Amino acid sequence: MLLGEQEQFLSYNGEVLIFQLSKPKHVEGAADKTMNLCVRRMAFNRDTKLFVQKSSGVFSMRASQLKTEIICCSCTTDSRTGIILPCVLMKKKKRNNVVKYLLLLLHSSNQFEQSFHFKLDYELKEDIRLFTGPSVLWRHANKLFYVSCDTCTVLSAPVQLSSVVWTGEIEAEGTVVLGIRTACLPESEDEDEFSTSDRAIWGSEFFGYAIETQKLLTGTCFMPHAYSRVVSSVYVCKNEILKKQLRISLVAITHKNQLIWFQGGLPKGVCELPYEKPCSVKMAVTSSNDLLFIVSFASGNTCVVQRRDSLQVASKWQKVKSVLVDDFIGSGSEQLLLLFKDDSNTDMLSRFKITDLGEINYASGVNYKHDVPAAEGLQENGLLTIQALETRLQAGCTSVRELQQHLGLKKRVILASCRALINLVEERTHILPAAKEEGLVSLWDDAENPPHSLNKETSLASKVPEHFIEKLWQRVVGDSLVVGVKLTESFYLSLNDVSLSLVMDQDFSSISPTIKCRNKIIKLNKAFSALAVSSCQIEPPPKKMKLDLHSKNDLKKEFPKRCSRVQLDGAKTVIAITSLSPLLAFHRVRCIVLLHAKKQKRWNDSLQESKKITVLCGKILLGLEDISNGKYSVKMLRDNSYCTGSMEDILAVLAVSVRFSFQIASSDCTLTPVNSWLLGEMECTPFKECHDNIFCHKAGNMHGTVFNWTLKNPFEGVLTLFCRNLTVLFQCLHSLTRVLPPSCDVKLLRSGSKGVLTEHLALALEKEMLILRSSFFRKESKAENSLTWGNEPGKKISDAPVAPLLDSEEGVQQFRKKLQNEREESVLSMNQAMNGALYQEIALKIAEAQLSSDAIVWRLS
Repeated sequence: MLLGEQEQFLSYNGEVLIFQLSKPKHVEGAADKTMNLCVRRMAFNRDTKLFVQKSSGVFSMRASQLKTEIICCSCTTDSRTGIILPCVLMKKKKRNNVVKYLLLLLHSSNQFEQSFHFKLDYELKEDIRLFTGPSVLWRHANKLFYVSCDTCTVLSAPVQLSSVVWTGEIEAEGTVVLGIRTACLPESEDEDEFSTSDRAIWGSEFFGYAIETQKLLTGTCFMPHAYSRVVSSVYVCKNEILKKQLRISLVAITHKNQLIWFQGGLPKGVCELPYEKPCSVKMAVTSSNDLLFIVSFASGNTCVVQRRDSLQVASKWQKVKSVLVDDFIGSGSEQLLLLFKDDSNTDMLSRFKITDLGEINYASGVNYKHDVPAAEGLQENGLLTIQALETRLQAGCTSVRELQQHLGLKKRVILASCRALINLVEERTHILPAAKEEGLVSLWDDAENPPHSLNKETSLASKVPEHFIEKLWQRVVGDSLVVGVKLTESFYLSLNDVSLSLVMDQDFSSISPTIKCRNKIIKLNKAFSALAVSSCQIEPPPKKMKLDLHSKNDLKKEFPKRCSRVQLDGAKTVIAITSLSPLLAFHRVRCIVLLHAKKQKRWNDSLQESKKITVLCGKILLGLEDISNGKYSVKMLRDNSYCTGSMEDILAVLAVSVRFSFQIASSDCTLTPVNSWLLGEMECTPFKECHDNIFCHKAGNMHGTVFNWTLKNPFEGVLTLFCRNLTVLFQCLHSLTRVLPPSCDVKLLRSGSKGVLTEHLALALEKEMLILRSSFFRKESKAENSLTWGNEPGKKISDAPVAPLLDSEEGVQQFRKKLQNEREESVLSMNQAMNGALYQEIALKIAEAQLSSDAIVWRLS
């Protein structure tokens, strides 16, 4: 191959890489035995509509011009880091017919790295492929050979084949080679019994060979064997395992000038190609999610087949030098880059076309300046259309909102009528709601309610609704009994400091009926990230505003919105965990489940002190026989690559587990080994109820551990573990560190994200300030009420008779004395000592608030 022809094109991350061999500048007197492999990174400029050079790099090697060639180039995965890098396979001829091959990796800094080299006594000519490792694969004398960076030794596969039609990754199999070989006839059949047509079909067959496992795959999962004589190249579009069966979707081009679509091993569509001798096929996914199959021909022609309802030729071009598929304009979808042959111009990107057969079309030699006014006019028309559509959409939303309000009003009227009817039947007094509260206009002049009437409304609002529990359940996990109460959303949002207690419903005179237990609230959001917290906090009350009585209804409508903003996606299941073994001593125990909480008490325009409530949730029955039969056990079984556990089973496992979060970061390697470790060595399967949480089925101590692996980017992620104890945690970490690269950094994270903890800290500090303020005003009120006249307890200054004291001189002196005592009492009241019990109560509240703030600060640090 001549030096001028030594150029290769490759697309990588939206850029075009041009590899070219060249000689360095000749130095007089020096031997001409050095060759340079040059690379240029070209990027498309959307302003100039041309490709511009971003950077370049050079790799020098000792070889003569006529003995050096670029064999091929491709993008493969570096097994050391998991990063996809460009690779170039070079050939250098030596003496005695020995050929040396070098595989070079190109890094982002344009530095070439020699991955490995190998020597052969023949030249590579047939079915040369580069794949993960990087590794090189080829066919020679109907045998399959390959060499990787791990072994650097040429290995031979124990298979005979006549051609290689595809090489790539298959799920659960690794790197697979799809080839064609001479058919192996069944031993039980007599060769003379086959007809001519049967011989033609069985003359060759497809087969797959997994390089890592050295396992043969049946070719019928790709396509029927009858197509093996006509297929020349294959592109696998999709592969997956469904019900333990490998299902593959692919396209194949044939010597009959056809493109055929196969799915599950069966042909699903066929398209006649416009040219002869197709040699390769690629795939692209456009912005409109259309599948495009790009077919290249030996004559230098190219066509695109589009798959919609059927396979159809969408476009075709002639004199095409190369076709690349990538996101060249940065739109987020793939486009085709066609490089055309141009003998009159030495610039390799002088004639090109970028297209997705849709809205994207760029071509060289086109003056786009004349299209600017038309483009501006189209943009202006588009903006006017969007504004009109937005106006219609807003009008439609307003109509829908009015209909919803009307339906809500009807529903409230019907419910109020039902309540009135029920109260009438049960001979109870029915209290009519205010007209303004129902959004109605009164036909009479309603008298304004006096301020004290609000106390009656407050007492009614603090009552517990009839249906506030969605579900009461119990589970046995190890030596722990887990009891959960799922509350309705509306009832839960009005509570604070929620907890459960278990009380035995039997008469045991020798022991206390109350069962010692600890409480948790499990948050299992729709994003499927589980978070265990010890208590539930709501936003502190709003700052006090001056409102009149007419605005009290508006306040009632606004207050729930403030609470729901914090708790809308919060937990609704309250869980109590207690030791199981002490309860089993009674053989059969019936327990009452009580819910304790502080219900917010609203009065006028502020949130007053919460009222403590205790609500009966129901009863649970616990028997030794039921536990032995596994009635309340957690059932975590495998079912088609999923873990079949109910939401109650998942909550029970998380409740008894300890949560740890670790940040795993790597500067030079991707974190793909973590996912492989979870699914492979740890034998984890995702929950059907929440796919992001996976359950460990590995036998031993680590069985039952729950993992959550979240990747922020390919080089950083957060691994959360829910394990029974620290021993299990250390075992998991020990197993994980063996598969992580040495450069990985593992850091223990405090529970809770930084944003959430910052918000909680602000709320805690505000709560601390409110406690200090309320304590000060409480002290002032106590001091004011404790002022007495003289040393007579209970006798106020305002009760002293003044007129009789002024009738005589002794009375005047007595009045002066009492007036002096009053002044002294007023001075003393400013420095009055506080009652011991009051001081203890205030100090305890302040200490609790400060402890909560300090705990959040520690978690943030």
